[in-house]
Amino acid sequence: MDAISFIHEQVSNKTDLPAFRAGDTVVVDYRITEGEKSRIQQFRGDVIQIKGEGLTKTFTVRKISNGIGVERIFPLSSPAIDGIAIVKHGKVRRSRLFYLRDRVGKKARIKERRIK
Repeated sequence: MDAISFIHEQVSNKTDLPAFRAGDTVVVDYRITEGEKSRIQQFRGDVIQIKGEGLTKTFTVRKISNGIGVERIFPLSSPAIDGIAIVKHGKVRRSRLFYLRDRVGKKARIKERRIK
């Protein structure tokens, strides 16, 4: 084991997050601090990519807000993430779903994957 992976193991402490993958619809509870106040804001959308490994692992969530696509990149090991809830599992054949950026309406839907 090299030094970098040893440090990643020691520092990472978030094990309560669910296992999700690209295509899943998730709700991310993200803590926002404005001045001295802090609140939790929910960001609901489709996971279009997961990249990195260990402490540098990030995932991108895309949603449509008032007809405009909004994407947000969340670091998985961030202390600002309060929780992640999986709404539905998507049935996709790719790990990077950038083609959703060009699709609008019913074409942008992701079929649901049935889990037994």
